[in-house]
Amino acid sequence: MTKSNQTSGQRLLLLGASGAVGSQVLALASADERVAQIVAPSRRALGAAPKLMNPVMDFAQDELDADWLNVDSVVCALGTTLREAGSQAAFAFVDRDLPVRFAKLAHQHGAKSFALNSSLGASPKANFYLKTKAQAEAAIAALGFESYTVVRPSLIDAVREKSRPGEVIGLAVARVFQPLIPARYRPVSAKKIAQALLDAALQGKPGHRVIESDAL
Repeated sequence: MTKSNQTSGQRLLLLGASGAVGSQVLALASADERVAQIVAPSRRALGAAPKLMNPVMDFAQDELDADWLNVDSVVCALGTTLREAGSQAAFAFVDRDLPVRFAKLAHQHGAKSFALNSSLGASPKANFYLKTKAQAEAAIAALGFESYTVVRPSLIDAVREKSRPGEVIGLAVARVFQPLIPARYRPVSAKKIAQALLDAALQGKPGHRVIESDAL
């Protein structure tokens, strides 16, 4: 399987396509002329979409290396919560280990650009959640992609398949007090985050950059 050239568009690897941000990336990429094919592995089959190739797999058990990893660019929107994951180890697997494993494989297969959805406040000195996000950022940076962009949104404003009680409460409070909240901490729509990730991956500007929440 060969990559698409620039005249016919890029092959994009999309991780986390069933999530709030990933589903928006999928919709945007499906309509984007810069994209020739979207490769979106998932645990459950995704709905039909233009340009979509959807390998269905068990990320914990199946061999991840495959021909479909021969892509030009990558958007990673994988993410969960400690509550949903059930343990710190399970959370780290989704938010750090899987992104890094896929990043290594995509880089080995020749991908030039990588865009990662992280979190506002990601830091090796922060709490477990934000420390894990920072570890993922750093591990992928060390791989040496020609273009690497980290997007660090604040609270994500989206309708989710599975409700997150803390997020629902946070969004409700933020909407009431939004004029008083610094721009950096205001909720950001999933679509804005998705567009930033997609543009960064497809444009492939050389170097390593971080897009903070107030720039979205």
